[in-house]
Amino acid sequence: MTIHHDWNKTYAERLSTPASRLGWVLRGAAGDAINPMPVSKRLADIVLALILLLPLSLIMGAVALTLLILQGRPVFYSAQRMKSPTRAFTQLKFRTMLCQDTDSGATGAHKHWRITPIGHFLRRTRIDELPQLFNILKGDMSFVGPRPPLREYVERFPADYAQVLTSRPGVTGLATLIYHRHEDRILADCQSAEATESAYYRRCLPAKLKIDLIYQRRRDMRLDLWVLWSTLKIVVSHRDERPRRHKPLVSADAEVANGSSR
Repeated sequence: MTIHHDWNKTYAERLSTPASRLGWVLRGAAGDAINPMPVSKRLADIVLALILLLPLSLIMGAVALTLLILQGRPVFYSAQRMKSPTRAFTQLKFRTMLCQDTDSGATGAHKHWRITPIGHFLRRTRIDELPQLFNILKGDMSFVGPRPPLREYVERFPADYAQVLTSRPGVTGLATLIYHRHEDRILADCQSAEATESAYYRRCLPAKLKIDLIYQRRRDMRLDLWVLWSTLKIVVSHRDERPRRHKPLVSADAEVANGSSR
């Protein structure tokens, strides 16, 4: 995978949101070794998940009942995702779309008609992600980390995901905060499944992998807390405070060869 852009330097210089000072993350990221996931992070995930389940279980019960009445079964959307380069797990979410057996891949404009009215609300507030607390307790996910990928993505970029999935995938993450706005804009122009898949592979996934690799090299408690706090502010305020880009992060399409990157 070749990204024809000095992403680290450009992004550090062009962050326009004052609260989003990420220079301490980006500086020196390319030269650091991948950090293994510490035991303390797993313990923190368990404690926080148990604490949150007490009040949020009532909300999840109410949401499940509402979905059952308005949308019928199934209430949950379950999908196979990868938690390591070789191990899959079942990711749980509240269902926000009309059912379609052949559904797969990224969500572009060709799928927007399937998002239900209550599904729009659940996605905007991130309530659809609450069932992933059970994924966290089970050990499949963490609160902060790379978003869990499909097996086909791991097979296409094995060298990158061998590093990205050193720690458990997360409910939120650095790539989610930084790139999600731009990804939505790219995929919103895709009117077919083929166009969505092509755009995601060529434009979105290489950039997100780059950010995930930076996270893996710079990951510590300070960064995880910043990601959680930034995510919470977006959810509570309903204002997207992700850093805005003034110029494209990726100036040319990714060149994929032999199923591996770089």
